[in-house]
Amino acid sequence: MTNATASRLGVVNGSTPSNFAQENALFLKVFAGEVLTAFDENNVMKDLHTSRTIQSGKSASFPVMSKTSAAYHTVGTPLLGTQSVNHNEVVINIDDLLVADVFIADIDEAKNHYDVRAEYSRLLGMALAKQFDLQTMRVGLLAARSSANVTGGNGGTAITSANARTSGADLAAAIFDAAQAMDEKDVPENERVALVKPEQYYNLVQTTNVINRDWGGAGVYADGTVLRVAGIQIVKTNNLPTSNISAASGENNTYNGDFSNTAALVMQKQAIGTVKLMDLAVEQTTGDFNIMYQGTLMASKYAMGHGVLRPECAVEIKIA
Repeated sequence: MTNATASRLGVVNGSTPSNFAQENALFLKVFAGEVLTAFDENNVMKDLHTSRTIQSGKSASFPVMSKTSAAYHTVGTPLLGTQSVNHNEVVINIDDLLVADVFIADIDEAKNHYDVRAEYSRLLGMALAKQFDLQTMRVGLLAARSSANVTGGNGGTAITSANARTSGADLAAAIFDAAQAMDEKDVPENERVALVKPEQYYNLVQTTNVINRDWGGAGVYADGTVLRVAGIQIVKTNNLPTSNISAASGENNTYNGDFSNTAALVMQKQAIGTVKLMDLAVEQTTGDFNIMYQGTLMASKYAMGHGVLRPECAVEIKIA
């Protein structure tokens, strides 16, 4: 009987594979792409703050400076650069390697009637995206609670609105107060966002003056969307902390605090920063590991750290 000619799904251009890596060359690319796609789709904070990549080291330093002033020139007097600009630095450490992994036994995969690898890779990407958002949102709230990190600068802002979690009108009013506070501290108007949980988001949607365009609102009641309040983009997320969170092993920066009264976070992109030593990457086991354990280990990972840069660019809206 003539042997069947198999279409090897993981082989590049139908070449004859001579080892495990060649047999699975395309599988890893598919896995990597699915993890990255899931991370991007589920990550809220990646583009909402400042990030920097380093090639080596355990931390990175961000320079911070005070403002300068202008004055009228008197004819005949020399310009001697008499203003003193205060300088400081913010150091953000790299946290321990964050990993999401899954092991698939060959026998289980053979018995299973549907593909699990695509779903597992999606879940790995979602896990890392969630952790990224959890930590950066906490840092944003900690920025709002921080004092100025340079002499002559401004600290963060806290706005108390007792009904901000239950009343869309009160939350909208608090967001306007946040915008005013940021304006008064010369925070850039562009790239401002307000992060709220779903309940608060839909409270805003049902607030007539937030979405009524005759009143200058921006949103669609029928679609359940609200775009902006006080010129600030509204972002819905489940990852805004609303409980007392303790420090965890492997964290080399401060992400813990009591967020039990938090209703929303308003911030501008310069409020917090991320340092990346190892950006999001994926791995799939090959060779002896698969032979020894008769299965495949898939893992996604990154090594980053997050910290406060400009506290004046963050506002916490809280209920007490």
